[in-house]
Amino acid sequence: MRLNRNSRAPRRAAVALAAVGALAAGATAGAGPAAAAPQAGPVPAAGCSAAYRIEQKLSSGTTWRMCWRYESKAGLVLENVSYQPPGEPRPIKVLARAGLAQIHVPYDDGNIEYDDLTSYAFGEGLMDLAPGECPGGTIKTVRIPGAGEPERPDVKGLCTTTRARGHAYRMQGDSASKVYQAQGTDLLVYTANQVGWYEYITEWRFQDDGTISTSVGATGSLSPFDYDAGDGRGWPIGKGAKGYATSHSHNVFWRFDFGLDGSTRGRIEQYDSKVSPPARGQEAPTNKTTRTRITKELAGDARNMRWWRVVSAAGKNKDGHPRSYELVPGPSAKYPGRSFTRHDVYFTQYAACERYASNNLGNCGAGHGKSVDKWVDGQTLTHPVVWANVGFHHVARDEDQQPMPVHWQGLSLVPRDVTAMNPLTPADLRDHNGQPQEGG
Repeated sequence: MRLNRNSRAPRRAAVALAAVGALAAGATAGAGPAAAAPQAGPVPAAGCSAAYRIEQKLSSGTTWRMCWRYESKAGLVLENVSYQPPGEPRPIKVLARAGLAQIHVPYDDGNIEYDDLTSYAFGEGLMDLAPGECPGGTIKTVRIPGAGEPERPDVKGLCTTTRARGHAYRMQGDSASKVYQAQGTDLLVYTANQVGWYEYITEWRFQDDGTISTSVGATGSLSPFDYDAGDGRGWPIGKGAKGYATSHSHNVFWRFDFGLDGSTRGRIEQYDSKVSPPARGQEAPTNKTTRTRITKELAGDARNMRWWRVVSAAGKNKDGHPRSYELVPGPSAKYPGRSFTRHDVYFTQYAACERYASNNLGNCGAGHGKSVDKWVDGQTLTHPVVWANVGFHHVARDEDQQPMPVHWQGLSLVPRDVTAMNPLTPADLRDHNGQPQEGG
């Protein structure tokens, strides 16, 4: 049940229903450097105003740059994301646009399910952040477009800060005379949004080695109206076995529109490895990795030793290798109850109206389909869009009260051949590119 202690959810739901007609007519609700839906073609320059620009040089010398915008449904959206590590003369463009595409919440008893972005105006539930929630950082003021609560159109709700993550690397050579080690630093960008009794922390983490990680953390409260799972589908919360909190799933979708080296005309590759028993005369099993180029739209499933990458069509690193980013999903409990949640990743040809993985509000025309699985219809991928689905099955426990500890789900985009070497390589090892020399 989507009531909460501030009675905000019912008003947001009414606004969401009222907005459907405007979206169907082609209007977009957004606050940021541009209000129009993005069009196919070259990635525009990172030309947002200072209020919507994020630029952070980390202690290692790596600089991340991006623009941000805020939407009444999707919440925080990042655009024109670029990465410039030490030694690179100019920023390397990575993402044209990235953000949440849905939070689908079905309950185990089959009585209800929610699309938190498009049915409950996720973005309008942005919460003010206290300074202690953004340690050492800056809290930006966000104008909420079409705010369901006119008395609070501006919210101090976007944190940008830096945080140590531990070892970036450690290496000791053949002798004990020198140890090379460095501590990594990340740029963090995050918001907190309330939907019903839940609060979602949407976090983007930009590492100084070029890795981008994004996660959604669910916290807040267990709904006091959902303690009726006496049919064996819930878990007893509180004294004895009187109140059973109903189990449910959180299926979180992200949408990534890559713009590697300033072009959206990338390609998708899938890699699969197969381990075979030792052949006669061999000491160990063999492992063969094969590459499949994904030229048409695909609904993909994660498997052991399977991975995907998005390859630049416009740029190479200093070794002459095409730049790419590898998709690394986090742990996931795949939910088979709906057609759009049955796959871990979707690669679709870009269409401006395809914005949300389910209950899509874009004006795509009659018969187009309202969920991402319906958009995989055989088109050739010239401008691929990546949709990632990471699920979590929440079986409540006593420790979930009160408040509920954050449970995270997410994925990473990991650079593969973006730079010719480790971008954090110390100066006296920068000539060690290629096969290591014996004794070096």
